[in-house]
Amino acid sequence: EVQLVESGGDLVQPGGSLRLSCATSGFTFSQYAMTWARQAPGKELEWVSAIDGGAKSTYYAGSVQGRFTISRDNAKNTLYLQLNNLKTEDTDMYYCVKDWNDSSSRIRGQGTQVTVSS
Repeated sequence: EVQLVESGGDLVQPGGSLRLSCATSGFTFSQYAMTWARQAPGKELEWVSAIDGGAKSTYYAGSVQGRFTISRDNAKNTLYLQLNNLKTEDTDMYYCVKDWNDSSSRIRGQGTQVTVSS
């Protein structure tokens, strides 16, 4: 059974930083590109960043480019997202997603809440 467990979300002031983690199990982690996405209540899931299985290529939404950094540790089956210079508009539930491009098999974890507020 595939499991994705996010952690690291918190309440932080604008300009602050957080590091999100996603512990995975139930599949060969290194063989899959992974995605971070976020969602506000009542809104659609928004793609944020992705990384290939070998961590050679990374991709970012324009709204987070230069502020967020995606990474992975294939030895630990864990995905990360470093969030810097956080803005109030970054407030969302953040999800780790497997198979983002295949809506029929897409899987996400329970999410971790990031709240940016002064």
